[in-house]
Amino acid sequence: MSQYKKILVAIDLSDESTAVMQRARALADANGAELHLIHVIEPLSFAYGGDIPMDFSGIQEEIQQQATQQLRRFAEQNNIDADHQSIVLGKPEVEIHSAAKEHGTDLIVIGSHGRHGLALLMGSTANGVLHGASCDVLAVRVGQ
Repeated sequence: MSQYKKILVAIDLSDESTAVMQRARALADANGAELHLIHVIEPLSFAYGGDIPMDFSGIQEEIQQQATQQLRRFAEQNNIDADHQSIVLGKPEVEIHSAAKEHGTDLIVIGSHGRHGLALLMGSTANGVLHGASCDVLAVRVGQ
């Protein structure tokens, strides 16, 4: 197995993010790798398909502010400096792939709920990241 130098940890800021981070930290420590942390906020307009004539900008801004504070606290607890953390707005798998390329990442670590059946067919972020990544992906089982 090749040695990892840069690991991108994609978290959703749920309680399960800690388990994902622990697995990533263990790999980083074993390989002397650099850790980068990313959280992607999906725009509210994606969820509603733009069909609702409402201005979501105030709500979206509040969501982004809260996520920024949560990520900052999470990063501090896990000794990740500000230069190695990012919050972006967009489709999660697209933004994670983009960040991985930007950082020269050789491993992406992400949580997976292990969905089956219809839930899997409807898609999951981990599945999207896995199928479009140009580097290794570790899907950490969470919520079991």
